[in-house]
Amino acid sequence: MEFKDYYKILGVEKSASADEIKKAYRKLARKFHPDVSKEKDAAARMAEVNEANTVLSDPEKRAAYDNLGKESAYRAGQDFRPPPNWDAGFEFSDRGDGPGMDNADFSDFFEQMFGQAARAQRGGAGGASRSGGFRGGPPPSQRGEDHHAKIELDLLDAYTGAERMLTLRGAKFDENGQLVNQERQLQVTIPKGVREGQLIRLAGQGSPGYGGASNGDLFLEVQFKPDPRWRAQDRDVYQSVNVSPWEAELGGPIEVTTPSGATVEVNVPAHWKSGRKLRLKERGIPAATPGDLYLELHLVLPPANTDEQRAAYTAMSKAFAQFNPRSGQ
Repeated sequence: MEFKDYYKILGVEKSASADEIKKAYRKLARKFHPDVSKEKDAAARMAEVNEANTVLSDPEKRAAYDNLGKESAYRAGQDFRPPPNWDAGFEFSDRGDGPGMDNADFSDFFEQMFGQAARAQRGGAGGASRSGGFRGGPPPSQRGEDHHAKIELDLLDAYTGAERMLTLRGAKFDENGQLVNQERQLQVTIPKGVREGQLIRLAGQGSPGYGGASNGDLFLEVQFKPDPRWRAQDRDVYQSVNVSPWEAELGGPIEVTTPSGATVEVNVPAHWKSGRKLRLKERGIPAATPGDLYLELHLVLPPANTDEQRAAYTAMSKAFAQFNPRSGQ
């Protein structure tokens, strides 16, 4: 997937105001609109211009995109893979993407970065027209727009539940059209048994309503922080467990601390094989039907730092003189 430099596509500086973004978009739209343009690649260029405008004319998407650029110096056309949970903590409102964008042909880059947010915006409950206002002026009453954001939690929060103070980042254009970053903090109750991808609804924490109507809601999409100890798939949890050569080959009981904090004794079968898993039933993420915990066994060789340890390895090499680890290569 190629990185898209939206500022370069519109031909504006990164400091461009909202008005400068709008003028650049209109100029390029007149040049590349397929109905009037004689350029051979007009349709492709117009789609590219629409996509750039979709991001840069939206203060929230633009702030998230700019933050991504701060993480590393990406260049247009460069092979690109987004960092895990790169947009966690950014708050998006359901304001829509602009005229004619419902069926737009977005690039893989856009879909990977903003596709989910854009789809949520098109389905938003705010009732605003695609031009950013209400047709015929503000209605007598109108429910506020819903907001959504991804949040990162520790997997352990799913086992116990938690209270977390979360900082959400948003953005707006000021009176001069300059991008202004905003933050707000919320105390959030994390329910026990929460899963990755689950939405936590905070009623009334979206945009204010009009004419006395109710506020929109805020939906927090749960993502678990990357952790070398374990990972989750739905309600099942996979935990990495190191075993010594003698434990792996001879088998026997070992003690393992699970994500819940419990210490359990499990029996390692003799004759370890790469990729072997041990299943602990119902020790995954809690629920009415809990998930399972899978222990993934990894062989770890002890270092030979002393004469005694080196002698032990020498004795092992003599005891297994007929063993050739490369015989199958």
